[in-house]
Amino acid sequence: MTQNFLTKLGEIDLIFQQGKTIVFVEVKYRKNDHFGSAAEMVTPAKMRKLVKTAHIWLHKNKHDTYHADYRFDVIAIHNNGNDINWIKNAISEG
Repeated sequence: MTQNFLTKLGEIDLIFQQGKTIVFVEVKYRKNDHFGSAAEMVTPAKMRKLVKTAHIWLHKNKHDTYHADYRFDVIAIHNNGNDINWIKNAISEG
């Protein structure tokens, strides 16, 4: 559906639909984990920005944020792309 959706509040790397669910995806890459894993780079502040940015996308695309079926995933890429971990429902709004 959308790649690199950008607002003043933040950016969402990928947005697509899986069945009736809208999936917002944050992609993180780390060549190695000397300074933490790719998934660890999604901080609480980044999570809040993703949620706010997703609400903007939902509003712009005429989706009701209270009734729309959506989730937040993280794709963590390590080891020069040889290790990919797709974490579904990685971020909750509460």
